[in-house]
Amino acid sequence: MPNPHQPTPPTVHHRIDHDCDVLVIGGGPAGSTAATLLAEKGHRVTLLEKAHHPRFHIGESLLPANLPLLDQLGVRAEVEAIGMQKWGAEFISPWHAHQQSFEFADAWDKSMPSAFQVRRSEFDEILIRNAGRHGAEIVEGCRVREVAFLPDQAGAIVHAEHDDGRSETWQCRFLVDASGRDTFLGNRFKAKQRNPKHNSSALYGHFTGAQRHAGKKEGHISIFWFAHGWFWFIPLADGATSIGVVTWPHYLKTRKNSVKDFFLDQIALCPALAMRLKDAELVSDVDATGNFSYSCDHSYGDTYLLLGDAYAFVDPVFSSGVMLAMKSAFEGAEAIDTCLRQPNRAAAAFKQFDKVMKHGPKEFSWFIYRVTNPTMRDLFMAPSNVFRVQEALLSVLAGDIYGKTPIWGSLRMLKLIYYLASLANLKRTLIAWKQRKFNIRYVEAPEGTA
Repeated sequence: MPNPHQPTPPTVHHRIDHDCDVLVIGGGPAGSTAATLLAEKGHRVTLLEKAHHPRFHIGESLLPANLPLLDQLGVRAEVEAIGMQKWGAEFISPWHAHQQSFEFADAWDKSMPSAFQVRRSEFDEILIRNAGRHGAEIVEGCRVREVAFLPDQAGAIVHAEHDDGRSETWQCRFLVDASGRDTFLGNRFKAKQRNPKHNSSALYGHFTGAQRHAGKKEGHISIFWFAHGWFWFIPLADGATSIGVVTWPHYLKTRKNSVKDFFLDQIALCPALAMRLKDAELVSDVDATGNFSYSCDHSYGDTYLLLGDAYAFVDPVFSSGVMLAMKSAFEGAEAIDTCLRQPNRAAAAFKQFDKVMKHGPKEFSWFIYRVTNPTMRDLFMAPSNVFRVQEALLSVLAGDIYGKTPIWGSLRMLKLIYYLASLANLKRTLIAWKQRKFNIRYVEAPEGTA
């Protein structure tokens, strides 16, 4: 029976220059990981990447749950060589008189005590070169322009354009959309939808000379709350520090000056961060990204999958993006291999893949939607491990949400504590609810603008 999620775009009439088993759109963590795994399984894989590596990308903070995936790919040593070791995180609130630090070693599973902060240009290049070493054909500077799906689940025809204007066409048995926030298929199928429960925008840049902690906490990611959202502070191994502010789109649209000056103005509104940047120098452009939160209404069709950010993105506050992307690639590679080798088991493989794709964003979203709520801030700033709720929360922050770690009962208890604390401060809760409802209202803003 045809899959209801298999739309048919207009037919593309081009000569066929190449053929492969699997064509991957995008050479970020999701695409490169999927290409590596599928090539390892013996499939003929072509990866088309619109840019040339190394290229800049935001999202420099990894989670402990990334490390087993890096081990399976055989690149952990390379990542460790370019990374700043990250043992934990700290939260700084202007509404509390102290800072609160957490270490991943205190999570439920003690076997994943650390992660890394990485320059994504270096990290992503490690992954894409690894895919090439494993036999995937890597074509950079090549942007996919059109896709047409063939009848009878025979695959797809992909038309792409090189930087120099040359056009080439591939025929593949299976198509992987790992195009990140471009969401190539999501946009073509009109499947990409704004997230009605969250709405945020970001400004970010790199500094040198930022004040870091000493010793083991040097690599901690710092989260600073302020009146209009929150900041990230991510130390990198080469001495640079990634600073970003995530705020409501309607607030970003109040900007009357340049993006750079508006960004620096927001830093000044957060004294604790401004103090750590008082001797720092901005050494990059300031970039802006709008409409941060979205999801697609499906993750697969008969002969295609959407991976990582091509499927959904919520918010970077817990640094989950790279881990979710790579996990989706591992699950996606298994599903594709099953579909190509055992078509009679495709339905079950798709079902498992879709379950994994929905699980990650769902588990992180509950906390993301509430991270600026005063009740949630109180819980983060005054943690308790009654019923092992702190260990369970740290497991989520570590990305340990797919295995057998028995955190779910404690997470339910944590949510109950949150709701009871909200009721105990009902007036404050109602004010915060009304403010959030105002903040997440949809404001039309083109991608990448402010």
